[in-house]
Amino acid sequence: MKQDERREVVVLLYVVIPAWNEEESVGTVIRKVPRHFRPDVEVRVLLVDDGSTDGTVAAAKGAGADEILSFPRNRGLGAAVREGLKEAWRRGADVAVMIDADDEYPADEIPQVVEPILNGDADYVMGSRFKGTIRGMRLHRRLGNYVFTLLQSLLLGRWIYDGQSGFRAFSRDVLRDMEIIHDYNYAQVMTLNIVRQGYRMMEVPITYKVRETGESFIRGWTYLTRVVPAIWREMRRPVKQRNEREPGQNRV
Repeated sequence: MKQDERREVVVLLYVVIPAWNEEESVGTVIRKVPRHFRPDVEVRVLLVDDGSTDGTVAAAKGAGADEILSFPRNRGLGAAVREGLKEAWRRGADVAVMIDADDEYPADEIPQVVEPILNGDADYVMGSRFKGTIRGMRLHRRLGNYVFTLLQSLLLGRWIYDGQSGFRAFSRDVLRDMEIIHDYNYAQVMTLNIVRQGYRMMEVPITYKVRETGESFIRGWTYLTRVVPAIWREMRRPVKQRNEREPGQNRV
């Protein structure tokens, strides 16, 4: 496609932000989202309020969130990500990018994370902290990331640098087909599910800093007892290959 023709195509990009009691940081994240980084891309911000009891929704609206999807009670990060991305698909997203609401991931780097999808080079992109730069991650968290990423690499038979990243982008076909089988978290089962279906995955380097406000929901033993069984269930169930499906309505 010629450059002049490319500019006539409007790609709808949804930025999906799952949040649970993140009123101190969610506004900062939303204000960092680049709205006009390409003339052929329209950007919309969708906040997924996972039953927050603080001022998260008000802070998001004040910062310019375009749409809000709210749960009456806390359902878990996996549920928030699953429902948020499916909602973006239902609302016509050609591409979606998810990013955490705690300002650990750089929202201003969204263009470089979605670029491989916009250019047709990938279907699923992870922003990799370990290919980029990391500030402030504690040793036990770093080791935990290494272990779970190595496990995913072994299960998929390909090298992954950062399997737990909270900064990811998806084509429309991936939004339609991916499945997250548990509500607690999504990181490992999402990648296993998407790559096992035959979609093209890519990692791009990003910058990362540990959160300065709020508190992470992750607790070591709880994480292990919930995530490991979910990985086991995901690898045991069959998935349909992308070339066996009907083509999606993807304009990218």
